[in-house]
Formats: sequence, structure tokens, C-alpha cells
Amino acid sequence: MTRSRWPASVTLALAMGAGAVWAQGAPGPWSSTVKSGWGGLKKNLAASAALLPEADYGFKPVPAVRSFGQLIGHLANDHYLICSAAKGDRNPQANTDFEKTTGKTALVKALQDSIAYCDGVYDAMTDAKGAEIVEMFGGQYPRLGALTINVTHSSEHYGNLVTYLRLKGLVPPSSAAAQ
Repeated sequence: MTRSRWPASVTLALAMGAGAVWAQGAPGPWSSTVKSGWGGLKKNLAASAALLPEADYGFKPVPAVRSFGQLIGHLANDHYLICSAAKGDRNPQANTDFEKTTGKTALVKALQDSIAYCDGVYDAMTDAKGAEIVEMFGGQYPRLGALTINVTHSSEHYGNLVTYLRLKGLVPPSSAAAQ
């Protein structure tokens, strides 16, 4: 059996101290993990939006799917929807449908603004606050659950963007970083 170099009382005191810090508003491991997932993803989303030429924003691989521009607008819509729910606020863009926005400049701005809005929510999140229940999509979710849905949903659509970029002969941001 391996013994710790620290007495049990020191280990317990450190653990209790860490718990007290998290309870007082420090992010904590759960909120930090979710925020980390958002951190890399948001860069890839913004870089994808910037990468595709404006002439290709109407591109659809097949008629039954959203265009590249519609995907960018959809992401902006849902960032506001999900992050405002996680924050416990009214959606500040509830009366706007960015999926109907045309033009690369307006869509890139909408995406960047939605990312900035979500950044504020992720930055303010703690493990204790993340356990609080909020309403979203007609159900009840922990705040961190809502932010996890935001990361998951955005990741799914980043996969769509990657396919569209590759079909246009472009290297997606996550692959370009690895080269």
C-alpha cells in the first residue's frame, strides 16, 4: 500500500479549503472544464466564418440542408438562446433570426457578438452557480448542463462547417492548426 507524504489532516484541510473556495465563487473543476471546451470551439467557429469567401455563403451541399451562411446564423441564434437561459436572462436577440441574415459581414458580426455574449456567461459561471436549475427548451436544466448543451450543439455544427469548407477545397481551422 502506498502512503501519502502528507498526513491525512493536511489532505483533509486542503480538500475542505478547495471546496470552500469553489463555494465562494471560484470557477471550480466542472465549470472550468465546460469553459475550456467552449474556448477552443469558439475560435474554430469564428475562424470558419472568416475563412469561407462571401460568394460561398449560400453554398449547400444538397438542397435539403442549411447553407453555410444559414449555419452561421443558426449558431448565433442558438448561442443567444442557450447562453441567456444559462444566465437566467431573457434572450437579448429573441426578436432577431440571424438564419435569415444575408451577407458574410453581417453574419460574421452576429456570430462574433453571440460568442462574446456567451463568453460573459461562461466567465461568470462557477460550480455552485452551475448546479442551479434554469428553464430551457420547456424543461429544467442545471446552468452548466445548458452550457454543455451549447458546446455540444456548436460542436455538431462545427462538423457541418468542416464538411462545407472541405467541399470548397479549404482546410478547416482545427486541421490547419495541426499542420
